[in-house]
Amino acid sequence: MTALDTNLLGTVHGGVVMKLVDDVAGAVAQRHCGGPAVTATMDEMTFLEPVHVGNLVHAHGRVNWTGRTSMEVGVRVVAEPWNEVRPPTAVATAYLVFVALNEDGTPRAVPPVLPETEEDRRRFAEAEIRRTHRLARRQAIQHSRES
Repeated sequence: MTALDTNLLGTVHGGVVMKLVDDVAGAVAQRHCGGPAVTATMDEMTFLEPVHVGNLVHAHGRVNWTGRTSMEVGVRVVAEPWNEVRPPTAVATAYLVFVALNEDGTPRAVPPVLPETEEDRRRFAEAEIRRTHRLARRQAIQHSRES
């Protein structure tokens, strides 16, 4: 991260980290579905620690859950000083939902995620919880607008 990435506090602006997260999640989603996929929602973004100028920042993503045309991608962001040898620090986590698209821009089917390990099953189950909450929130907001 460079001085161009900083906010008024002298740490890296959260929007810079969010863009990195979206870029990584997009690459993961597109590899999973074998074609174009677009961000439908950022379900959750948690900043755990500040990122400092000069930090080397790494983001790792994986598909946690798939529906018919959508998928949830979890991203973990870590940072480490460029001039010291020490373990990377977790600085952010995020969950994004992507929709796979056909050439005409309409949603298309995605390959399913088949959880194999306990961690895979945990990630899948937690993604379903987030989906249930997301859909319930959307429905409650629509209902409140109609009242």
